[in-house]
Amino acid sequence: MSSHVEEFGLFIGGKWVNPPGAKRFETINPATKEPLASFVSATPADVDRAIGAAAEAFPAWKSTPAPKRGAVLLAAAQKLTERKAAVGQIVTQEMGKVIGEGLGDVQESIDFIEYMAGEGRRLFGETVPSELRRKFCLTVRQPKGVVACITPWNFPTAIPNWKIAAALISGNTVVLKPASNTALCATEVVKVYEAAGVPPGVLNLVTGSGSVVGTALVEDPRIRAVSFTGGVDAGREVYVRGARGLKMVHLELGGKNPVILMEDADLPLALEGVLFGAFGTSGQRCTATSRLIVHEKVYDTFLHMLTERLSHFSVGDPLDPKTGMGPVASADQEKKILEYIEIGKKEATLLTGGTKLTGGVYDRGYFLAPTIFETKHGSRISKEEIFGPVLSVIRVGNYDEAVRVANDVAYGLSSSIYTRDVNRAFRAIEDLEAGITYINAPTIGAEVQLPFGGVKNTGNGGREAGTAAIEEFTEIKTVFVDFSAKLQKAQIDTE
Repeated sequence: MSSHVEEFGLFIGGKWVNPPGAKRFETINPATKEPLASFVSATPADVDRAIGAAAEAFPAWKSTPAPKRGAVLLAAAQKLTERKAAVGQIVTQEMGKVIGEGLGDVQESIDFIEYMAGEGRRLFGETVPSELRRKFCLTVRQPKGVVACITPWNFPTAIPNWKIAAALISGNTVVLKPASNTALCATEVVKVYEAAGVPPGVLNLVTGSGSVVGTALVEDPRIRAVSFTGGVDAGREVYVRGARGLKMVHLELGGKNPVILMEDADLPLALEGVLFGAFGTSGQRCTATSRLIVHEKVYDTFLHMLTERLSHFSVGDPLDPKTGMGPVASADQEKKILEYIEIGKKEATLLTGGTKLTGGVYDRGYFLAPTIFETKHGSRISKEEIFGPVLSVIRVGNYDEAVRVANDVAYGLSSSIYTRDVNRAFRAIEDLEAGITYINAPTIGAEVQLPFGGVKNTGNGGREAGTAAIEEFTEIKTVFVDFSAKLQKAQIDTE
């Protein structure tokens, strides 16, 4: 452990605490491999205290009027706006995405918190007519209770805020377990809510490994819902463990997202979209463009455009605004991506990239060259999630073949088609097996006012963001009000 980095504790019951004798871990700047800060490796006992604090705080937070909860969220958004530049830089330093994307991560957090603050004056239910006289029927939304939010490293402020803001506005209390390699970003998120006046125990932070902290959270009977974003294998384990306690478990998992490029596409526009979709965040988005499915009539032309443009693509210091792509997030990420690149070299044709970058600034961090393979559909690199700056390009002969290839993977998160044919665009909306479809835009770029999620192995069907975010964290109660002053029996003929 480095002696010069700042040490952070757990946030439990409204206080920052450092359990005596606690083991600690550090987060690392992936561009320099320098340590950034030190954090507590929480134990099951620490998790127990955090859940206890959340459970104790729940009745008062639940009874706080939703518009008042919204006012607290709005204050958090304002606090984060004031801190945007500083927190955006922390995102870039700790996760490695370029500074424009680091600031964008924070802006997405601000936007979503503001959006959820407004839900405090909605939280809609339904009113419907009764089949009986003098009887009123309605539904109301109620919070689930104490919820666990388990978040990944690739959007280290946005995804925690997607979960926290939706859970809090709904009246739940939260225990947050962030990815260990972006614990500093999570700490900054919690500080914002603390400064905004979130009552003690309403939001708690426990750092540490998924095997210890995550397992303790998911298996505790006081946790009534688990919201998890991460890999498929880990998500499946969370799902199984949560099912034993009959908990609601929401999963947002992987993707193998296609861009379909038709023969009538605007090629310069598509070029910009493919570059951003495939190599933005170094390809480390669940919505990243990992497959480019190109009509044979424009295949050679577009591949030449793509490789030519990529030869001038800047990889380097993510804090430099001119840099196009920074490092991948960690040594583990680098190792996994390089292993997939070696697989690709054996089963496909490498067009560009395919190496770890070396020399100068590259030797200090986890830098990989943006990589493009020509491949046939069915290869491992065309079907398995790599989660890095690796793009598989596949030639097809027509629209129907393109859709078959796009759908023939285990995932179904995001999808895209570039075409000037409005009829074909609307067919794609219907035909593509994905939770998100873009027309003439890349597979990345979700907006907070719309639902986010996917089908198949991408998750278990729920959605985050938009008004759908509330559904993850609320129970619907059906209410019947009979003001007839007599016993009425639905479905039974008493006349």
